[in-house]
Amino acid sequence: MSSLLGSRTGHPALEIEGLGYRYAGADRPSLTDVSLRIEPGEFIVLAGGSGSGKTSLLRAACGLIPHFHGGELAGRAVVAGRDVRESGPGELADVVGYVAQDPETQIVSTTVAAELDLPLRFRGDHPAARARAVEEVALALNIPHLLPRTVTTLSGGELQRVALAVALVTRPPLILLDEPTSQLDPVSGDELIWLLRRLNEEWGVAVVLAEHRLERCLAAADRVIAMDGGRIGFDGPPAGFLEYAISTQPELATPSALMFAGAGLSPLPTGVRDARRILRAQGLEPDSEIVVGDTLAGAPGDAVALEAKRLWVELDPGEGPVDVLRGIDLLVRTGEKVALMGRNGAGKSTLMRAAAGLVELEVGKIEAPGGIALLTQNPGDFLVRERIGDELSGPSGEAALRAVDLDLPADRDPRDLSGGERQRLALAIALAGRIEGDALPGLVCLDEPTRGMDRGLKDHLTELADSLADQGAAVLISTHDVEFAVSFADRVILLGDGEVVADAPMPTVLSGGWYFASEVARVLDVPELVSVAQGIEWLEYVRSGGEPS
Repeated sequence: MSSLLGSRTGHPALEIEGLGYRYAGADRPSLTDVSLRIEPGEFIVLAGGSGSGKTSLLRAACGLIPHFHGGELAGRAVVAGRDVRESGPGELADVVGYVAQDPETQIVSTTVAAELDLPLRFRGDHPAARARAVEEVALALNIPHLLPRTVTTLSGGELQRVALAVALVTRPPLILLDEPTSQLDPVSGDELIWLLRRLNEEWGVAVVLAEHRLERCLAAADRVIAMDGGRIGFDGPPAGFLEYAISTQPELATPSALMFAGAGLSPLPTGVRDARRILRAQGLEPDSEIVVGDTLAGAPGDAVALEAKRLWVELDPGEGPVDVLRGIDLLVRTGEKVALMGRNGAGKSTLMRAAAGLVELEVGKIEAPGGIALLTQNPGDFLVRERIGDELSGPSGEAALRAVDLDLPADRDPRDLSGGERQRLALAIALAGRIEGDALPGLVCLDEPTRGMDRGLKDHLTELADSLADQGAAVLISTHDVEFAVSFADRVILLGDGEVVADAPMPTVLSGGWYFASEVARVLDVPELVSVAQGIEWLEYVRSGGEPS
């Protein structure tokens, strides 16, 4: 079977020697002297901050570098015995599957079924074998219902699953995934990680998974490779990686590892199960009967920023009309920082678009009395000019840049900015024209803004949310990232199938659960305790023989 190709031929799944790469026109190389060997059947997590070289390494490993991106390539990259210099992405498709950060850029067919069939057709498989393979991969990823859909009607999370299905349908011996859970809700994200682990264990598929949210996948890894400035900074087991991260790059460490390190506990845990085992062994077993004090949120203002009453929205995703929002009632006041959460397809993006007047209402009403600025899931859609000064000009543009704390030369090219800077610039563009003097609109909405962000960039986004709220705006952020929600939100609105299923202070919603709970909350299982700082304080009290207050 093709998934065992690497082991059958005696070749490693991937072998890289002295790899260096510089994109055309770039000031510095993205990869420098990278050497590694991945054997068939390994499960590897690829860690590193934004811009560390993870994506470039994956592109080189599937032939996109140099055949698609050009640039200057040094050294060798060999996949299942095939040199990427001599074989392009199409020729390597039967031995390596690749899922990019932006799955929408990989989809070329009209329907999902046709997209899954395409690589099998190119390979010349028998029609019956193609039909079986498409059915099997659709069942494995729980997307049979998507097969007849046109790809233009898919949500971001659905596109991500389809792109993964395309990568898996030929059953290659090596799968490369770049932030595959970034648009998936916690349940779907966990299911994806364990599906990859099952394919890895049962079929011998080597998996290289680049992720920022390591708490989702570290426990599944055999090995961690950490990139730092285009070089390999660490290559070893997950436990060793956590020690490395704590000492050299704390922003890469998981919340439970940060909590243990802060409380002086060892060894560092690779996941929730490991953390609870270590605590039990040290006589610190979590006790849900102990209650910590309430986390005080900032007091909201008096003005209404968003109000929905009996809101119903019907959309047609390609299979007939569907009620996407059903009888929504909610109220958000100025100064509040609210996380909008829920499973894929729950209606989060639709709610924001309805608030901005971009979708037609069936019943009810939704209003943002003080105005609204909406940053959609793809900030790049806002950046269409070659100079920042052309994107934003005049007093309103200057006020918008001040509001997002961005001070950049007017002649700078937006494409040269970091991911966090591009996002702030896109938000400034969304704000421009909606600012009166220096006063922000009453509601600022960001739809899935943390896609592809490391913890450092998320911290900047948290600071931005604080700043916008301090300036009098309500901040509503749609996110699947529970740890990010803990960092910024006063309140969580949880949607399920188009309805509000929970609306309460952040610590109430994000503790005591299985999926919509922070890693610290899942480890300690103490009501209202959700953050690393709270976890450290709780553990220190318990170790000292006292009780947390």
